[in-house]
Amino acid sequence: MKKYIDFLHKFRWAIVIIVPLIVVLLASSLKHLEIDGSYRIWFEKDSQTLIDYDEFRNEFSNDDGIVIVFKDENGIFNKKALGSIQRITEALWEMPHIDRVDSITNYQHVHSEADKSDDVLVDDFIVEDLTGAIPTYLEERKKIATRDSIIVDRFISKDATTTMIFARLEANANENGDISAEMMGYLKKIIDPEEAKTGYKFWLNGGPPMTQAFVDIAGHDAMVFTPLVFLASLILLFMLFRRVSGALVPLAVVLFTFLSVLAVQTLLGYKLNNFTANIPVFIVAIGIADAVHIYSLWLMNKKEGMENKEAVAHSLQKNFLPILLTSATTTVGFSTLAISDIVPVATLGIATASGAVLAFIISIFWMPAVLLLLKKPIKDANIEKKVFRSYGYGNFIVKNDKKIVIVGTLIVVILGLGLLFVKVDSNTIKYFDKEVEIRKSSEFTMDNLTGSMSYILIADSGKTDGIKDPAFLRTVERFYEDYKRMFPKDVRHVSSLLDTIKRYNKIMNHKEVIPESRELVAQYLLLYSMGLPQGMEITDQMDFDQRKLRITVLTNIVDNTKDMKMINFAKAWWAKTPYAMTLTGQTAMYAYMAKDVTATLIYSLSLTILIVSIMMLLIFKRLKILWILLLPNLLPVILVIGVMGWLGLTIDMGVAIAGAIIIGVAVDDTIHFLAKYFDARKRGLSMSKTFDEVLHYAGRAILFTTVVLSLSFSMFMFSSFTPNQNFGVITATALAIAMLIDLLYLPALLNLVDKNRDYTKEDNA
Repeated sequence: MKKYIDFLHKFRWAIVIIVPLIVVLLASSLKHLEIDGSYRIWFEKDSQTLIDYDEFRNEFSNDDGIVIVFKDENGIFNKKALGSIQRITEALWEMPHIDRVDSITNYQHVHSEADKSDDVLVDDFIVEDLTGAIPTYLEERKKIATRDSIIVDRFISKDATTTMIFARLEANANENGDISAEMMGYLKKIIDPEEAKTGYKFWLNGGPPMTQAFVDIAGHDAMVFTPLVFLASLILLFMLFRRVSGALVPLAVVLFTFLSVLAVQTLLGYKLNNFTANIPVFIVAIGIADAVHIYSLWLMNKKEGMENKEAVAHSLQKNFLPILLTSATTTVGFSTLAISDIVPVATLGIATASGAVLAFIISIFWMPAVLLLLKKPIKDANIEKKVFRSYGYGNFIVKNDKKIVIVGTLIVVILGLGLLFVKVDSNTIKYFDKEVEIRKSSEFTMDNLTGSMSYILIADSGKTDGIKDPAFLRTVERFYEDYKRMFPKDVRHVSSLLDTIKRYNKIMNHKEVIPESRELVAQYLLLYSMGLPQGMEITDQMDFDQRKLRITVLTNIVDNTKDMKMINFAKAWWAKTPYAMTLTGQTAMYAYMAKDVTATLIYSLSLTILIVSIMMLLIFKRLKILWILLLPNLLPVILVIGVMGWLGLTIDMGVAIAGAIIIGVAVDDTIHFLAKYFDARKRGLSMSKTFDEVLHYAGRAILFTTVVLSLSFSMFMFSSFTPNQNFGVITATALAIAMLIDLLYLPALLNLVDKNRDYTKEDNA
């Protein structure tokens, strides 16, 4: 260590200058940093979910698009509302990347005239020229629409006050990069003048608005909360250390680390998303502990009268091994995320693990060089001894060990029982705060019109022209009925070409049922397709061979658990039939994604705990008390999740990410505590003096790290992204719990179990 300190001292100026220059050079690449909110980033290229979705798009076009919903309290069947629908419909047709636009005005109405009942007509539901639309015509249209099962809960509400316009994207619209920002720009030019003209509030849903909402919030949180976390940390560190260097030096370590990590990510071509936008915050959690431990002990050494070089050497000597071990456990722990097939999760793991390595290097290389330049004497040399060695912390632990363990264990058992009630759940829309426009839009649509989520089912008849088989169509009809019966509150509308076939039969044979013959079905489909205008073909409802039929199910916003129940029910139902079925669409993809991401994080968390257990055993070689060494790392997560169980809260991505951070920081603090504990015991100190020394060398840094991180992370409560809110609350709470466990419960357990062991003999042996 002496040679290393001599080296740092000799080249201190060069080190202090060159390291920031390298970081600045790397950071110049951050001008190319981008945020990607596309759904495709969540899946590997060979993901079956993505393969199924791409096959669906190739055969049936897209399910993604822009949904525009508005309400007229007096009903939409008036010239003002219908005129607005017509103008928006026509404008959407002119937008790039739009494949088709559907609304109540251009809905292809299948009907016959009273005096020519044998002639089937297909035309726009609303006349193009509304100037001649007299009240009786509008009232007649309203009566027809509100009695039409194809229209109600799809294009209009049952009370005819709310309507939807759907602009579908081209099948390959997002192949060459996310176009959400471009689409929202065009959409703004259409909607803003229409709102000004009519006074209506237009609610936007669909893929582009949601993707843009993800991007906007990710950008906002990254630009707002990351600087706030740094500012809060700066202020808190200054208040705790009462020195400018105490605030700037530790934060510089963190700043250099996260700039380097982000720069490398950018150079490798990675883009940020809602999941990885908070990488800088994770780096704060990882890097600040190392820096605070080194600075805190250096400052105490200076106050106790040491020369500056000696103070730096002593701080590094005491902290080097614990920092090396904490960096190793953190790196290995977060590296478990890298095995995930989900790209953003793997990216987060790689970035955070590399951050732990960089933070270690900068903390033991650049930071000591800076401290070696701070030669100004520090007054009040005896303050630290008075505060940390004379107030009886060790005696308190020794005298009250049983009480502390009993009370602590009782709290652990009561709160831990909450684990029995914990649910792993999430919902894409509910990721947004209630005040976010996309969530308000989705809930408005659900409350006033129909389900704002949708599943796409591709029913495969198994043979060419098989969709014309009455037996196949009757199976589809039974599915309609059983699905609605099974989920009466959540399934709002089911549609396919089956509805049109039955409508034709009603006109021709006065019965809205499935025809008995294949030939009649074929005739109806031919008549319908011949009557449709260009751009409104039925090729998006069946494949080229007329073997597969597309079924669209509109559903309410439900939690991921309910999503999976609805998906699995449909799969199980079709598995009992002679036909095959593939369930896809973006709602299903987000359901799979949320389930897989949360499951991956929980799996990674479990693997991290196992690896940390093995590493703790290898580090401290205390098999008999390994369970005690692990408790400070496990209990914070267990207790917080237990509280969530008692409160009926669910685990989502934010909570799962918080678990990784909690264990990372808790392990750091525990290793610092235990390294200094075993060092004192080997030197033959009594238990009370051992605990006093541990508090002297590690306690202050543990306290400071916890205060800084807890208060800083709690700022995420003000995010508009609920996983970030949950991350902030859970992390701040758990870190406070971890500190109490490290400074009270852990030493009390050690005093009860480990006090009679003679480490001096073991060390000599």
